[in-house]
Amino acid sequence: MSNVEINSGQTYNTAKLWQIALFTLNNSSTNLHMLILTFVTYYATGIAGLAVMVVSSLLMAARLFDGIIDPAIGYIIDKTEGKFGKYTPLIVIGNIISAGSILVIYSVTHNLPESMQFLFFTSMLVINKIGYSLQTSVTKAAQTVLTNNPKQRPLYSIFDGIFNALFFTGGHLFVSAYLVKKYGGFTLPVFTELSFYGLILSALLAVLAIVGIWSKDKREYYGLGEEGTKTTLREYWGVVKGNRPLQMLSISAAFDKLGLTIFSYSVVGVMLYGILLGDYSLSGKIGLITLVPGILITFAAVGIARKTGLRKSYIMSAWIGVLSFLGLIALFLLIDDPTSISLSNIGTSTILFLFLMAIASGFSRIPTTLVIPMIADVSDYETHKSGRYVPGMMGTIFSFIDQLVSSLAPTIVGVIVGIIGYKEKFPEVGEVLTTPLYVVTLLLAFGLPAVCLLVSITTMKFYKLNAEKMEDIQKGIAEIKASSKKGIIEIHENLS
Repeated sequence: MSNVEINSGQTYNTAKLWQIALFTLNNSSTNLHMLILTFVTYYATGIAGLAVMVVSSLLMAARLFDGIIDPAIGYIIDKTEGKFGKYTPLIVIGNIISAGSILVIYSVTHNLPESMQFLFFTSMLVINKIGYSLQTSVTKAAQTVLTNNPKQRPLYSIFDGIFNALFFTGGHLFVSAYLVKKYGGFTLPVFTELSFYGLILSALLAVLAIVGIWSKDKREYYGLGEEGTKTTLREYWGVVKGNRPLQMLSISAAFDKLGLTIFSYSVVGVMLYGILLGDYSLSGKIGLITLVPGILITFAAVGIARKTGLRKSYIMSAWIGVLSFLGLIALFLLIDDPTSISLSNIGTSTILFLFLMAIASGFSRIPTTLVIPMIADVSDYETHKSGRYVPGMMGTIFSFIDQLVSSLAPTIVGVIVGIIGYKEKFPEVGEVLTTPLYVVTLLLAFGLPAVCLLVSITTMKFYKLNAEKMEDIQKGIAEIKASSKKGIIEIHENLS
């Protein structure tokens, strides 16, 4: 497939399938860093000795900091254009900073005097968020140069869904079924070995992502090319204020992310599998079982997006996610013994649980996956409306709102488990299941994710960039570029 494709009279910047697939690995690369830090709560409280609420508050503050610095990083992206392009250098720099901080956190913090641990741990989280933001911002912003073909943009979500399912499922299986069993719990060697393999794999994926974006990271693909309107830092607020689709998508996606973060939070996983179901190894095993259904769900959702637009597929997936989470709550309220859900003795309860978990985890992740190419739509909307090519700012303003809301996840979990008595440490594998713990587990694992999706659905009603609107926008951008090139040719002819 060539870089330019004419479709129904419309000229698009297209990408080869392998380019889309490889660039998607940039998100997988950063998600591996996030996966490694998913278990940092058990390191900080169990090995370094920090209190539960201190760690929860620090993690919330780190995500808030991540959101706060995102607009500045977006400004850097929009103003950067060097020998190696706009996006490639940030992938390299971001990955190195993030990986280095993770290594230092897990190898140094517990060796420091108690009086220094809090400050050191906080400082390393801040440094990590700077590197993480540099690399993740590229994932969103570079969608605009990768392709603007409405049939191609949703393809990102297929690869992202598959890669994330493989890496997250494999990662959780590696931790729950191998590392935790090998070392007898969340001991120091668990974090050392997890970091070693995870960071090497993340670096490899970052290199492959650079290969995918390399030929597209050029001026000719940046918005209107030479004709783009320059934007100063003080004009950014006006851009955000006047871009309704950006506002609505950011709020909607933030609540999606909040619900998904709570659902997949390591502590919630321990409570659901290690206490409620009585077998923590089920966490990785069930993730493996639901892997293929999750991939099929991604294919179905993207197929709908390619035919009817990203917005419609987004809303449909969110609704199915809500209904499946409610179904899981109903299932646990109807069965007498949660431990009857077991892979060693498969009965009706186990089959229903596997079915509902596959649907819930599959469809609840779709909006978060679809939102990345949707950010490119929002950026193109701004380019068409004002002539400004500011994908970095669009992606990072989105991230700011996303981080602002989703940063509440650790605190929400910490406060709720604190209410039922877990103030000094989180619930751990093998604890006795009490009624308060039973109720809180259902609330965190299924109830709050369903509520967050409902908020997201409501907000998306005010997001108007459907398939027809985006077709008009891309046509308008192509016409502006064509007229600009025609004008340049005429000037040269007159001069000659």
